[in-house]
Amino acid sequence: MILVYVDHDRGTLDELSLQAVSAAVALGQPVEAVLVGADAASAAARLGEFGVTTAHVAADPRLTDYAPQAAGRAVAELVGTLSPSAVLAVGSPRGNEVLAHVGAILDLPFAADCTSISLGSSSFDITRNRWAGNVIENAVVHAPTLIASTAPHAFTAEPVAGSAPATVQEFTPALTDADLAVRIIDRTGGGGGGVGLAEAKVVVSGGRGVGESGFGPLEELAGLLGGAVGCSRVVTSAGWRPHAEQVGQTGTKVAPDLYIACGISGATQHIAGCKNAKTMIAINTDPEATIMSYADYAIIGDVSTVLPAIVDAVRAAKS
Repeated sequence: MILVYVDHDRGTLDELSLQAVSAAVALGQPVEAVLVGADAASAAARLGEFGVTTAHVAADPRLTDYAPQAAGRAVAELVGTLSPSAVLAVGSPRGNEVLAHVGAILDLPFAADCTSISLGSSSFDITRNRWAGNVIENAVVHAPTLIASTAPHAFTAEPVAGSAPATVQEFTPALTDADLAVRIIDRTGGGGGGVGLAEAKVVVSGGRGVGESGFGPLEELAGLLGGAVGCSRVVTSAGWRPHAEQVGQTGTKVAPDLYIACGISGATQHIAGCKNAKTMIAINTDPEATIMSYADYAIIGDVSTVLPAIVDAVRAAKS
């Protein structure tokens, strides 16, 4: 049996977690899931469709929001009860954080960002991304239980034909106050709705070249195309846009049908987050900018001139 940690946000399923579920199903063993926190049962409703037989819900009145060590403790406790051959999660910031705690609690190695996994009796063959995907590592993990995260978008979430709804089983993990020392206690700002960056089919992303006050046309274009706005690390570091919009190795990894990079030079950290885009358009005044070598289409020009023209053309086409 394979156990998958499935993340959710107050009952809203993290769609990327379904990629890890499908990766587990492909390994040919029964798949069960573990979800932690308030309203987790709501997030479990769709898991059966993707091949999960049982969804274990860790419930505790103190788990009102995300608490990484508490989640790790709950997963580790379930591993001790179920003895799965592997524990998987998607390699999102949360998925990697929780599995790191699981590995520390169980004193087992943790392999992050895997693009392929092969199960054995006492060792596991994996391929994973290293150094922002610039190095592909083939490795053998020696452990009684494999703990691994799947690289975002390396696997496709696929429903399983003829599957039945997952059985939901609640359990109460033995949590200490120390397990809850780090947790979300309040949220302010953000949460404006719209298309999530990780799931968006179109991402319009801005860098230093856009300027602090130049994101209006990006937002307008993203709205016209039913997409989301992203940005580079330098933009979030400057406080121009929230970290939730950052695309990159330390931000969100995206794989949209269309990625429009505006005024972005193409640092390795940023490319790591957008290189899986099916089509990339780069707008930059510098024809030698690194991102131009990754782009399917390059527009040499000032974003402040080019982007409004694109917005006008899209608006005209839609009308």
